[in-house]
Order: sequence, then C-alpha cells, then structure tokens
Amino acid sequence: MAIKIQTIKDIRLYLSRELAGIYPEEEIRSLTNIIIRHVLEISKMHELYLPEKPVNSRQATGIIKITGELQTGKPIQYILGETVFYDCRIKLNKSTLIPRPETEELVDLILHENAGYRDKITDFGTGSGCIAIALKSKLPASSVTATDISDEALKMAEANAFLNGVDITFVKDDMLDPAVGKLEKTGIIVSNPPYVLNSEKPVMSGNILEFEPHGALFAPDSDPLAYYRGILLKAAGILKSQGRIYFEINESMGSRMIHLLETHGFMDVQIVKDINGKERFIKGAVNEGK
Repeated sequence: MAIKIQTIKDIRLYLSRELAGIYPEEEIRSLTNIIIRHVLEISKMHELYLPEKPVNSRQATGIIKITGELQTGKPIQYILGETVFYDCRIKLNKSTLIPRPETEELVDLILHENAGYRDKITDFGTGSGCIAIALKSKLPASSVTATDISDEALKMAEANAFLNGVDITFVKDDMLDPAVGKLEKTGIIVSNPPYVLNSEKPVMSGNILEFEPHGALFAPDSDPLAYYRGILLKAAGILKSQGRIYFEINESMGSRMIHLLETHGFMDVQIVKDINGKERFIKGAVNEGK
C-alpha cells in the first residue's frame, strides 16, 4: 500500500520502507533525520521528532526525488549538494570529496595543539575547502592559504569560504611539483592528500567508486607516498623555524611515513590513531638543526 506523505511520521515510514535492504536500519534513521531537516528547513532539533508536523506537496515531492537517488547508491551529501564539517556548512560538487569524520579528527588535533594560533596555515589539496575553513573559523587570528590543482574544486572552496564568512587565500598548485610558486612562509602545513591505493578499489563500496572524484582519492601503488613527498619538498622552502606539519594517511603506511618525514629532517614525528584505533594521522616539527 502506498504511503501518502503528509506528516513527518509519514516521511519516516516512507523512507524506512523504500530504503530497507539497501541501507542498514541505523543509517536509514540517520538519513531520515538529515533529509527531514533539509527538505523541511528545520533549524530546531526538537521539531525533527514532532510526528504530526505537516508536509506540503512540494516537500513531499522532494522527499520522493531524494529517495529515488538514494536507491541508486548516490551519497546523500551529493544529493543535497552539501554537508556539515566541524560546524561549517560545506557545499559539494562532483569535483570535491565528501569530508570524512576522520578529517574532522585531524582538524581537532591541530586545534588542540595550537590553541590561539595567530600565524599562517597552508592546506594542500583543499578540495571543498573544509579543513581550511574549519581551521580559520576556529583560529580567526590565523592567516590561511589553501591550494588545489582543480579549478572546479577551487571555485567550490572559495564559495564555501564566502558561505562561512571566512577570509582564505586560494592558490592553484600541484602537490607533485616541488616548486613553491606563489606560496609564502607558513607556520603550519596540513594536508589530506590522495592516499587510497588503486589495489584497494575491490574492497571499497560502490558508491564511493561511482560518485567520488578518483583524482582526489587514489595514489599509485607504484609510489603511494608521491603526494606526501611533493608536499615535503615544498615544505623545505616555506615551513618556518619551529613549524609543524600534519597529514592524514593510509593506515597501512604509518612506518613508511615516519621514515619519510624523518628523512626530510622532521623531528618529534608521531603517529596518531583515529577514534577507531587506526593509524590515521602523522605529525612532525621542523628540525632546527638541519
């Protein structure tokens, strides 16, 4: 029997039925809340749980359309064209990766270790701009530069910076090119570069492979640390004395990344595990004696 969508209760029943067997029950509940907030433009959390709150015909049509796209496996962030990252509203398109919770942990690590920071931060491979925007929003006295090789990604990142009311300098730059170009001296370098190996594709979910930009995801098996090496070569020319570097990494590359940073003269190199206990981040400081 068809469910007529007239209230929030109807939305929940409809999505539960239409997405059953495609997504786990817990994920359906999460998706339902995201969709209700977006389509009904709900700002107060308690309104999500008012079962008899009415839904008009335009909103019901929107729910049905979104549900159809979800049934194809398309990520909700691309369907809605946006997500929330570290309290920042981030618009997305086909040229930008969906920000992950692990990357929020990277931002949290930097903020925890650099409270009140007032110097320059440089974010390599910014994509949607989520890292740069989150850092600037929480460290307003800092000066943030964000780079990317993709013109489309840079346009989206600029739009996101404007949307969140933060002033960021955007520079087109190739992480694999060691030349520093227009980049200035900086106190912190951060990057979440492509680190998934091409050989890992068979174990990845289909919606990631089908919808997310491969250029921002994958590193060659023949040289999986190529992007990190390129950034470290740039760092030699722009990272200030007592500067720090932070990377998100492939969990299988921890020991190789330690060796890479130490080879490039960094000290106090440490692996930091994510909330799931995986070796997800690495940090280091400039060796002033090098």
